[in-house]
Amino acid sequence: MPPTDKRPANTKPAGERIAKLLARAGVASRREVERMIADGRVAVDGKVLDTPATILPNLKGVSVDGKPVAAAEQARVFAFHKPSGLLTAERDPKGRPTIYTALRNALPKSAPRVMPVGRLDMNTEGLLLLTNDGELKRALELPASNVPRTYRVRAFGEITQAQLDDLIEGVEIDGVRYGKIEADLEGAARSGKGGRNQWIVMTLTEGKNREVRRVLEHLGLQVSRLLRVGYGPFNLGDLPRGAAVEIAQAQVEKLRKSLRS
Repeated sequence: MPPTDKRPANTKPAGERIAKLLARAGVASRREVERMIADGRVAVDGKVLDTPATILPNLKGVSVDGKPVAAAEQARVFAFHKPSGLLTAERDPKGRPTIYTALRNALPKSAPRVMPVGRLDMNTEGLLLLTNDGELKRALELPASNVPRTYRVRAFGEITQAQLDDLIEGVEIDGVRYGKIEADLEGAARSGKGGRNQWIVMTLTEGKNREVRRVLEHLGLQVSRLLRVGYGPFNLGDLPRGAAVEIAQAQVEKLRKSLRS
């Protein structure tokens, strides 16, 4: 007969899931940690784990690929102005340049190992947040967190503000439902004097794969440039292309509190 858990029904386990602890320590995102466990790369006191549901009070005795895992560092966040032409990936089988190629020179020497918050397509530029905290990364990416992403888009074609206003109700394209999008023609385009090249500002919270491009192509526009200018409370501002700057710790803590509320 299997052992039973004799804790009262309302008693929480003393600790947290190992995948969550490793994500917070910056080893990888929680989903990636779960894959690492499935591949037999994570052990506790030398015993290889076979489930991400393991509850631990801390990371003492935990190793990944045979190397001990250090205790979680303080959460740090960096804003990076990703140039076009870089993949948001650690490595590419085809040998194409990735953001980490540029980050070697952009990040300060004291920077920990960081992971990108979400992704920007290879040909998309602009604000990319980076953090060493896997839990913070996950919270910022989840659609349920309603973290706004703002883009400036240059597109070719004819569009009216009234058509863009309809996106506030969301839109379905090829069976995929895209949620609320705030979209506004910019400057001369709003007055109808911008010609067929339009600048459009779009704010959304889901961040589905290629969402901005697909929605505008659905409206008959051809996107020629896509620039993310805001993510949550952080803005690209005048950060030079290819440069990175650390977000002040007070702002990081304020962000964490807002995501928990």
